[in-house]
Amino acid sequence: MEISTGKDGGVIFKKYSLMGGLGDFSGQMCETLNKTTGEIAVITDRDACIAVAGLSRRELMDKRISPELEQIMEGRQIYQYQGGSAPVPVCDGEDKYLIACAAPILSEGDVLGCVLFVGTEGALSSSETDYKLAQTIAGFLGRHMES
Repeated sequence: MEISTGKDGGVIFKKYSLMGGLGDFSGQMCETLNKTTGEIAVITDRDACIAVAGLSRRELMDKRISPELEQIMEGRQIYQYQGGSAPVPVCDGEDKYLIACAAPILSEGDVLGCVLFVGTEGALSSSETDYKLAQTIAGFLGRHMES
C-alpha cells in the first residue's frame, strides 16, 4: 500500500504495484513495440494498463483489466487470438479493444503483469512475430524485476 498526501492535504491510499515503478521504462518498451510492428502495444500490472502506445493513451491508460485477461495471466501461458474464437477484451466492462496476443510477465514465479498487442473487432490479428516479441519483452521485464 502506498500512502501519500494530495494537493489539498488529504491522504491518498494506492495499491502498491511492482510494475508501477517501471512506468517510464514500460512506456518506452510500448513505443518501441508499436514502431516495430505498427500494432497497439500495452503493458499492464495485475490491475490496470500502465503503458500504452499506438493510440490515444487515455483510451486505455489506468483502466482496469478484464477478468478474462486476469485469467490469461494466472494461466501463465501466452495467449494468441485465433480467428473464429471469441475475442478477449482488454478492459473490464469495455469491448472496444481486444487482445491479439498476451504474454504474462513472470518474476520468481509471480505474475506481475502482461505485455499485450491489441486490436479492434474486425482488425484483430496476431502474427508469429507479435507472439515472439511479446514473449521476449515479458521475459525481459520479468528478469529486470528480479535484479
